[in-house]
Amino acid sequence: MKKMTIDGNTAASHVAYAFSEVAAIYPITPSSPMAESADEWATAGRTNMWGQKLKIAEMQSEGGAAGAVHGSLSAGALTTTYTASQGLLLMIPNMYKISGELLPMVMHVSARALAAHSLNIFGDHSDVMACRQTGFAMLASSSVQEVMDLSLVAHLSTLKSSVPFLHFFDGFRTSHEYSKIDGFDDAGNYAEIKAIFDKLGMQEYVDKFKARALNPEHPIQKGTAQNGDTYFQNRETANSYYAAVPGIVSEMMKVVSEYTGREYHLFDYVGAPDAEEVIVVMGSGAETIEESINKLNAQGKKYGVLKVRLYRPFDATAFVDAIPASCKKLAVLDRTKEPGSLGEPLYLDVCAALLEKGRTGIKVYGGRYGLGSKEFTPTMVLSVYKNLEQKEPKNHFTVGIYEDVTNSSLDFSEKFDAAPAGSTSCKFYGLGSDGTVGSNKNTVKIIGDHTDKYVQAYFFYDSKKSGGITVSHLRFGDKPIQSEYLIDAADFIACHNPSYVTRYDMVSDLKEGGSFLLNCEWTTLEALEKELPAKMKNLLAKKHANLYVIDAIRIAGELGLRGKTSTILQSAFFCINRQIMPYESDNPDDKNTAVALMKYMAYKSFSRKGDAVVQMNYKAIDSAKANLVKIDIPASWATTTEGAEMVKLADNEYFKNVVAPILALEGDKLPSSAFNADGSVPTGTTKYEKRGVAVLVPEWNIDKCIQCAQCSFVCPHATIRPYLVAEGEKVPADFKAKPALQAKGYNFRIQVSPLDCMGCGVCADICPVNQKAANDAAKNGTKVDPAARALNMVPLETIAGREAANWEFAQTLPEAPKEVTAKFADVKKSQFSQPLFEFSGACAGCGETPYIKVLTQLFGDRMIIANATGCSSIYGGSSPTCPYTTNKEGHGPAWANSLFEDNAEYGYGMNLAYKARRNALKDKVAELAEKWSDYAEGKAACEAWISGMDDAEKSKEASAALVKCLEGCKDCGCGADELVSEIYKEKDCLVKKSFWIIGGDGWAYDIGYGGLDHVIASGEDVNILVLDTEVYSNTGGQASKSTPIAAVAKFAAGGKRVKKKDLGMIATTYGYVYVAQCSMGSDKAQFVKALKEAEAYHGPSLIICYAPCINHGINMGRSQTEEKNAVDCGYWQLFRYNPIVAAEGGNPFTLDSKDPTGDYQAFLQGEVRYASLKKTEPALAEELYKETEEASRERLAGYKKMAGK
Repeated sequence: MKKMTIDGNTAASHVAYAFSEVAAIYPITPSSPMAESADEWATAGRTNMWGQKLKIAEMQSEGGAAGAVHGSLSAGALTTTYTASQGLLLMIPNMYKISGELLPMVMHVSARALAAHSLNIFGDHSDVMACRQTGFAMLASSSVQEVMDLSLVAHLSTLKSSVPFLHFFDGFRTSHEYSKIDGFDDAGNYAEIKAIFDKLGMQEYVDKFKARALNPEHPIQKGTAQNGDTYFQNRETANSYYAAVPGIVSEMMKVVSEYTGREYHLFDYVGAPDAEEVIVVMGSGAETIEESINKLNAQGKKYGVLKVRLYRPFDATAFVDAIPASCKKLAVLDRTKEPGSLGEPLYLDVCAALLEKGRTGIKVYGGRYGLGSKEFTPTMVLSVYKNLEQKEPKNHFTVGIYEDVTNSSLDFSEKFDAAPAGSTSCKFYGLGSDGTVGSNKNTVKIIGDHTDKYVQAYFFYDSKKSGGITVSHLRFGDKPIQSEYLIDAADFIACHNPSYVTRYDMVSDLKEGGSFLLNCEWTTLEALEKELPAKMKNLLAKKHANLYVIDAIRIAGELGLRGKTSTILQSAFFCINRQIMPYESDNPDDKNTAVALMKYMAYKSFSRKGDAVVQMNYKAIDSAKANLVKIDIPASWATTTEGAEMVKLADNEYFKNVVAPILALEGDKLPSSAFNADGSVPTGTTKYEKRGVAVLVPEWNIDKCIQCAQCSFVCPHATIRPYLVAEGEKVPADFKAKPALQAKGYNFRIQVSPLDCMGCGVCADICPVNQKAANDAAKNGTKVDPAARALNMVPLETIAGREAANWEFAQTLPEAPKEVTAKFADVKKSQFSQPLFEFSGACAGCGETPYIKVLTQLFGDRMIIANATGCSSIYGGSSPTCPYTTNKEGHGPAWANSLFEDNAEYGYGMNLAYKARRNALKDKVAELAEKWSDYAEGKAACEAWISGMDDAEKSKEASAALVKCLEGCKDCGCGADELVSEIYKEKDCLVKKSFWIIGGDGWAYDIGYGGLDHVIASGEDVNILVLDTEVYSNTGGQASKSTPIAAVAKFAAGGKRVKKKDLGMIATTYGYVYVAQCSMGSDKAQFVKALKEAEAYHGPSLIICYAPCINHGINMGRSQTEEKNAVDCGYWQLFRYNPIVAAEGGNPFTLDSKDPTGDYQAFLQGEVRYASLKKTEPALAEELYKETEEASRERLAGYKKMAGK
């Protein structure tokens, strides 16, 4: 075996690769990296035990993957798959078939919560517990090391038993935790595993499996239909196979234990041999409990823990035999919730086993813990044992939360630290996509692979995309680390974003005498006196901390790293913590220093991006030592009350009571009663966050602005907007404005919200004035004069105070009257409507969000949105804030997410509901019109509404008139009172709703395509917006059917080999579906026109929008320019297919984009997803580049033919 620093996913995939010939896969968090690793290994030429490369097939869904697995097994190939959560549930029907046909396989599952009242992508056992009746054996691992070892047990056991196995481990806590472990060497076709395989004579079982394969040389029939006379008894024939499984697993555990020196049994007891209180558990919680009782028992307690390894088949005899004879009470911990059940699954199994085996003297108490990756700490472990010690312990308890609705929770106020002495704990506060997490992964690999220390790394993420907070938890020690929980006592803490000092308490967790590193421009004591909050200074002084500062933002800017500070800060970490490993050496040939190893990792990480990027990172590593400043903390800091103020909370009760604690990383303290039982939350709460995370923000140059409002149109976060101010309106002194063009009597101003801005610079990049200034400077061979630009990106702190105040004033201005903006062109006009989607958690420069923002500006006050799971559901609907907001009348998009695969049907169902409700309402209004025969105004209002109910604007006008009449007649005593009351109660159905089904290409092209196709075929009046990033963006950039030839993506590590699916053209074949393909950066007017035409069309519409993504490997500050370049070179085309035109006798197809003029190959080379292939396989790259360009030409030729050109 060899030492490896890897995560749980990699450990499982590493072993699965050895035993597998085929893998049918589909991406889902947190299991996707297992398949990604396998794909990368296959591309690199790794072979399994039989010298074969793994054949990997990405399917359209998990249901499809399970079907392919079943088929592959039926045809005699050793096959695996990897999944989690809803994906696992989609596999359940096939799991019954696979187990029913006794087909050996191992499915590796990074166990994850299921979407119930909300989505949760983190770990618990809800998904695997839904599979306990499928006939799969179920084996649980508790740590990364166990994942490696028990994966081998599972694969050996399934071959000998013919029973399929589900091997699971906790999502994120184990799947994404990096740890230093002993791994089986993959050298020589996994010779190490093959030796064990051969010693056990396992080839015999492989041969028997293959002999049962479907083959016309010796045909059999499978999957037949049986009637009631034979089904039952045939079902029972598998009994002996399942009865043998525990013995086989025990045998394989013994083999692996003898080989590794690590002991495994079906149930492993750890603790006092005479314990009276014992916890039963499976998964990562077992490690935390073991660590806790090691310390508690050393202090005189007699506690025990029973770890469940083989959960199905559940061997009652082995379980009971593992319980110490002294045991009087068991606490059974389940990491799932089954509403309505007598208890959770493991609890029920334990109760049944004890009863069946006659151990009735033990009392059993069930509890739930850790749902959705809720922390499970030694403090909580202690509370479980203390509950068991009570005379009447609480049963069916919860631990780790404050459940004040039914009061099921245990008190865990008594703190307990179980971490063993001698380890070093470090925390790093970063911003998503700033490189902090990636650098820390490299750090643990450097230390784990090049020192004798054990390492552990776990990464906390909030719900936002690349703009959210991340906290990296790293531990280093001389012994294996069992601390499966977040660090709350750190030797070293680093803050990589200076805005955090007034937002988070980062110092409370610092140990006495620990070190604190702050990335900021305040490199003097005087500056820190002013910029650090008093509480932070108090804590640093009282803890006698070592304070270091470094201006990594300045250094990164000087080096051309575009704000990427992580490499500099990683080097600073090693420079400060030289006790972990040598930082540098006088010997230039010494390759085992931190500096040398960081440079090696930098080359490994960035070589695909070019030598220039590698050299920049080398310089970044070298820059840390010279720029690191140690600050001597004055004694006065211990008591000072002066310093920067902490960020003030918005005056909104929900925000203060629920959102703010979550944002401050204290959501664990919220009680159950703080939430709605159905999971619903208020909208419009992102405006209260004021994150202030941008380094640079746009500053408006009033003299150069041409009032086009394009900056507002393209802003991914709706943080820059135009305003019209009536002449004579009293405004603050700094609120400068200029006479508005085409709007006499008004002044014009562009206003930015600096504390909401993400600093992407898209606005400045596409500004026509800025582009002209850049072109002029290029012609003259000079630098661009900032005074020549209409927007300049300037440091946040230089304008934050002034412009934040101006923004708040701008929000009090009335919306520009429609009669004033009526003269504006559609693009400009749209920007004077309030965006009802703002300040989302999307990546800076996101290519998707501008489309949604504009959509809400046009129809937001009457929109109902069904949003597929994916990027758009995460930045659009993640706790704790909602970017969808309301106008001044309180109207705005009503948004909901169901699942990934069913979004089209979900939105379709919403439309069906309103259609039924409004038709019923129509009957009532018609009846009211008759009753109001003598009330002319009322009768006219009823008739106007009935005639215009399916027209957006007419229904608005008619609704207002009808409601006025209803209010005038309500409870007047006439014979229509009851009917008036009924209609008035349903007045929110009067205005025609605008239904939008939104999602990405992974949904629309793949997993949700069947539903999408059915919905557009229905002819119903629904609108579908597809945000096409050409990869599965949310799960990390896996290939979809939208991915073009030659693009490198996960599951296409060697470049995609087949053409992109033409979803738009497929939809046009129905003839009655409105279809448009758009690219905002190329033609904003075409996009607005397509939206308006689609929404006005009384039938299904499909709008496909090109959306550059951070996964493409581009500068996201130029995402809109990338959209333009894509169209200019012929990579993407613009068109509209309007059935109304066909009905009028015209050609429904309009090709809106012009003939390509740009350089197609240059466009490809500008994106890392294409250019990287040229570095790894240049000959293949050239071939595929030609193929993809030819595919685009063929597509364009087809469009021209349709357009009659």
